[in-house]
Amino acid sequence: MDRAGALMAGAALELIHCYSLVHDDLPAMDNDDLRRGRPTVHKAFDDATAILAGDALLTLAFDVMARTEVHADPAVRTALVLELARASGLGGMAGGQMLDLAAEGRFEGKRALNENEIITLQAMKTGALIRFACNAGAILGKADNATRTSIARYGSAIGQAFQIADDLLDVEGDAKTLGKAAGKDAAAGKATLVATLGVDRARARLNELVAEANAALAPFGSKSDMLRATARFIAERKA
Repeated sequence: MDRAGALMAGAALELIHCYSLVHDDLPAMDNDDLRRGRPTVHKAFDDATAILAGDALLTLAFDVMARTEVHADPAVRTALVLELARASGLGGMAGGQMLDLAAEGRFEGKRALNENEIITLQAMKTGALIRFACNAGAILGKADNATRTSIARYGSAIGQAFQIADDLLDVEGDAKTLGKAAGKDAAAGKATLVATLGVDRARARLNELVAEANAALAPFGSKSDMLRATARFIAERKA
């Protein structure tokens, strides 16, 4: 697999991620004033600029992913574009955000979600993009089905782990360290596993997910050490 092509595919994914942050921070969504220690786009400029900046980043992502520099084989590029679209759209991040807002009671009144519903919601949000990041490597490398299955299991586990770690940081972190407001999930009544399970059980679940991620990598031996380190980083990160 070509390193330059993989980096370009990663850049396309990061464009999606950045668009999602710009839009999530808007007053109609999570209404945040701070992102990465700086004013959010709608605060630094205005709502219209933030909306259009997000739109441009989203569109540019597919422009980048479809370029021949990502991979010479058009079938590989098509598979990447399709998978990224599914991770970003109705069945992925955008749909998950809609479920998140609905759980807050934005539309028909607040309704408490059970553990499985929260897992589904979170798997559609950040989890979908993290799974894509893992699956994209397998697509670029034209991996066999067994390898793709193992990588998909790993991606699913660390996607869930990332969200639990993020929710724990919202409870236990501070704005200076996080670069964004802390304690907003509880204030907004967001559906999180930390709120449902409590801090201790949520942390135990986080550790279980890291173990699941490592187990999925067993067929690859030491070649997957960096991916194991990534799983540990997700669980232990402070920001």
